[in-house]
This record gives sequence, structure tokens and C-alpha cells, in this order.
Amino acid sequence: MEKPKPRSVISLDVGRKRVGLAGCDPLGITITPLKALRRGSFDQDLEQVRIHCQTRNAKGLIVGIPLDENGMNTIQAKYCEKYGKRLALALNLPIALVNEHSSTWAASHKFQLKKDGTGQLDSAAAALLLDQWLQEGPEPKLV
Repeated sequence: MEKPKPRSVISLDVGRKRVGLAGCDPLGITITPLKALRRGSFDQDLEQVRIHCQTRNAKGLIVGIPLDENGMNTIQAKYCEKYGKRLALALNLPIALVNEHSSTWAASHKFQLKKDGTGQLDSAAAALLLDQWLQEGPEPKLV
């Protein structure tokens, strides 16, 4: 895959209880973990993501898809894809899906974080996902 064109985007590490969030600047240089979103109804989640997108002037969403070790869809991967596409459609933003196999594990080791209910680990995983996207793509597309 080719490196994507740099732009301000929001990265999401979607979980059942929380959504880890991270953003990058328009040049794709600085990645910032954001406060994780505690899941509520879809409309509540949408409003919180909308606020981040407006504040950061986001031009796309990057959503982690937890494929298995063989690169195949998992139940959670299908859930994350559906959730991400629903957000992207509601926000009228292009979306890129990125394999995030083991991103939470990698984030816990890289940043020496443990699951503690704060969402800090989830947002660190979203930051790693965003870094991966900046290096590998793909280009976001409208749903």
C-alpha cells in the first residue's frame, strides 16, 4: 500500500465499553491521544466524535479492525467496521479501515499502561493505529 495523503484525521479503537481516540495534525506529523469515549447510545457516541472532528477540523476517520492472526474477519472486526462506517456516514467523512491486530497489547508494552478503566490504554492503541495508517494507508473513502 501507498502512504496516504497527510490530513487531520481522528483514529478510533472501538471497544464495547470505550472507544479510544487519537488525532493528528494536518501534516500528519504529530499524533495526539485524546480522551477515550465511554460508550453510550450511538447518538451519544456520534455527538462526542462529531465534537472532536469539528474541533480538530478532521477530514477523515481511521478505524481499527481486529483481524485474526491470518488476516481474517472476526466477530469484533465486523462490529468495528459496521460501527465505523455508520459514524463516517453520519459525519459525511471518508473512512479507512486498518488491521489493528494486537494494538492494545502493543500499546500496553510501548507506553507501559495497564487496563484501568480510564481509557488511556484505548487511546494509546488508537494513537498506534493512527501511526500505522500514516505509514501504510489506505486512503480514506466515502461510504
